[in-house]
Amino acid sequence: QVQLVESGGGLVQPGGDLGLFCTLSGGMSSNFVMGWFRQAPGKERELVGSIDRKGGSTYFSDSVKGRFTMSKDNARNTLWLQMSNLKPEDTAVYYCAAGLKAYGATVSADYWGQGTQVTVSS
Repeated sequence: QVQLVESGGGLVQPGGDLGLFCTLSGGMSSNFVMGWFRQAPGKERELVGSIDRKGGSTYFSDSVKGRFTMSKDNARNTLWLQMSNLKPEDTAVYYCAAGLKAYGATVSADYWGQGTQVTVSS
């Protein structure tokens, strides 16, 4: 059974940086397209970004492009999301996910972490 555990969330001031870490167990990260989703209060869950099986190609939503980066270490089954120049609208629960699949315009995943809170506020 694949399990994902996130860490690294917290409170940060606008313009600050924060990193989120995800560890996959019960499988090999090299077998999965992985990514991060987020869900703000009262809003639908949205895809933040994704990374391919090898970790060589990334995708980011327009709302975070140029501010967030992602890397994957398949030897350690880990995923890292580096967030820079954070804005209050980045406040959300962030979820690590594995086995991303597209269903038309919707992206979902086979496996999900428990989520970690990121709050951007002064």
